[in-house]
Amino acid sequence: METVLDKFLRYISFDTASDPESQTQPSTAKQLVLLEVLLRELRRLGVADACMDEYGYVMASIPSNMDKEVPAIGFIAHVDTSPDASGSDICPRIIERYDGKPILLNKEKELYLDPAEFPELLTYKGQTLITTDGTTLLGADDKAGVAAIMTAVQYLMAHPEVKHGPVKIAFTPDEEIGRGVVKFDVEKFGADYAYTIDGGQIGEMEYENFNAAMARIHIQGRNIHPGYAKGKMVNALIIGTELNNMLPVEQRPEFTDHYEGFFHLTSFRGTVEEAELIYIIRDHDLSKFEEKKQLMHQVALFLNQKYNHCVTLEISDQYFNMRTQIEPHMHIVEKAARAMKAAGITPIIHPIRGGTDGAQLSYRGLPCPNIFAGGHNFHGKMEYLPLESMEKASEVILWIIAEYALI
Repeated sequence: METVLDKFLRYISFDTASDPESQTQPSTAKQLVLLEVLLRELRRLGVADACMDEYGYVMASIPSNMDKEVPAIGFIAHVDTSPDASGSDICPRIIERYDGKPILLNKEKELYLDPAEFPELLTYKGQTLITTDGTTLLGADDKAGVAAIMTAVQYLMAHPEVKHGPVKIAFTPDEEIGRGVVKFDVEKFGADYAYTIDGGQIGEMEYENFNAAMARIHIQGRNIHPGYAKGKMVNALIIGTELNNMLPVEQRPEFTDHYEGFFHLTSFRGTVEEAELIYIIRDHDLSKFEEKKQLMHQVALFLNQKYNHCVTLEISDQYFNMRTQIEPHMHIVEKAARAMKAAGITPIIHPIRGGTDGAQLSYRGLPCPNIFAGGHNFHGKMEYLPLESMEKASEVILWIIAEYALI
C-alpha cells in the first residue's frame, strides 16, 4: 500500500497551477490531468461511484456500514497550485531527522530555509521535512490535503471492519483563484457537514475567514512626447502610484495580523497611456470590509475629479466570513477538536487570514470548517511540509469519521 509520502510526491509531479485570467472551468486543462488520476485511483481502491463532472469536480462516496443512521461527512481538497510561483518540474528535497540548522535549498541562488527567519522550523526538529529546491513552490497547498484524504480512503477501503457512516470525498480545481466551488453541486455531493483539509501547521482549525473582494482599476492616461508634454501629458502610471499612496499604509498585508484586514496590490502594469491595478480587499469584520470598499470608491472619485474622469473602478465580492454559517452547527468544530486530541494533537483554533472552498460552501448550505494539512510558507519557494504533520492530517480524518459514528 502507498504511504501518504508516496502519494504526495506523486501528486506534486503534476503541474496544476490555476490561471486567474482564464475564463474556462477549470481555468487550466492541466488540472484535469491530476483530477483524472485521482478518479482512477479512487476506483482502483474500490470506491465504485467515483465520478468527474464537466467542470472537473471529482466526487466519490463510501457507503455507511452501520445499522443506524448517522450524518454524511465530507472531506474536500483542491488540486490546483497558486500561480504566484512556478509549479512546474518540482524537485522536492527530503530532509530526514532535521537537525534544527539552516537548510540549503539552492546553492546557486544561496537560498536557505533558516530558523532565524522561520522559527517554527525548530518545532519540527528530529522530524522529516519536505522542501523545495529553491526554484518552485512545493505544492503542499493543497496536495498535502489531497494525499491525506486519499490515504484515509485507502485505509477505510482496506479495513471494512472499521465502522463508519457515509463518507463523501471531493477534489476541486481553481481554489487558488477564488473559483474552487463556483459550480460545485452541493446537492449531488450529498454531505450533511464537510471539512476542507487545506490548512497550514499541525493542529490548525478555522471556522472564520476573511470577507473578500477584488478591485480592478483602469486608468486612461494621455501620452505626449515628453519634450512637449507640459500641460498636456496625463501619466497613467503616476496616477496609479498616487492612488496606491492614498490607501492606508498600515492596512497592507505586511503590516497586519490576526483580525486586521488589508488592501493588497497584486498587480500594477501599464504605460503612460494606460495602466491597470488589481487589489484584493480583505477583512473579517463585515462593516470594516464595507468601509474598505467605500474608501476605494472615494479615492477613485477624488482622482476622477482631479484628472477629468480617467479612473474606472470595478469591485466584485469573492466570498464572505463563514463564521455566521458555522456557529449554528458548532458541534462540527467540537468533533474535529476531539478528533485532534484523540490523535495526540492540541487544536489551534484561529481565524484564516485568507479563504477556502469551505467559505463558499458554508454559504450554500454545507457547513465546512477548515483543518490543517501540515504545510508552511505556501505559494513560494520557501514552502515546506513536515511529513509527520501530513500523516497526522490523515489520522485526524479517520478520527472525525469515528466521532460521527458514535452518534
